[in-house]
Amino acid sequence: MKMIFHIFFIISLVSSISFASVQDFCVADPKGPQSPSGYSCKNPDQVTENDFAFSGLGKAGNTSNLIKAAVTPAFAPAFAGTNGLGVSLARLDLAGGGVIPLHTHPGASEALVVIQGTICAGFISSANKVYLKTLNRGDSMVFPQGLLHFQLNSGKGPALAFVAFGSSSPGLQILPFALFANDLPSELVEATTFLSDAEVKKLKGVLGGTN
Repeated sequence: MKMIFHIFFIISLVSSISFASVQDFCVADPKGPQSPSGYSCKNPDQVTENDFAFSGLGKAGNTSNLIKAAVTPAFAPAFAGTNGLGVSLARLDLAGGGVIPLHTHPGASEALVVIQGTICAGFISSANKVYLKTLNRGDSMVFPQGLLHFQLNSGKGPALAFVAFGSSSPGLQILPFALFANDLPSELVEATTFLSDAEVKKLKGVLGGTN
């Protein structure tokens, strides 16, 4: 009986270990099909060191836009080597008054570190509790997966931050654009947000929504 117990204990222990990776890597093949678990794997014979490097984060993004901000992503398949590894990166550039509006990443949690300037950042829990923090150079903050969060340049000059995600494809949905930059009928937006017809039409006009 004691030996049987040990056998079952070992089986239960081994079964609790994740064997998510059964090969060294799975470099993204953008020409292949994509599934919820990621992109198809590139032929290993065609993989090079360039698949595991990305130089796109060294250049500032264009902040001459409505939100005065730019996000430069290093996700799969652009950063092909991250596919299946559970990691990705991005660069945030915020001009004075720039903001990354309330948004969610349904596929990953996020960690942010401020490189330059001052950023007011926060997230809202599923219990509608707000967690808000002013971050200066060298400060960092994490944002749990799927929760609404934002970053706002609250300093006097430009701000720069780098972020890391727990997925090669974290996903993104920006709340104002989801509500006002599409063709969802205005009366439905009004009914579900308690905004007036004039307010909804104004926001749709700003963000390019119709209907």
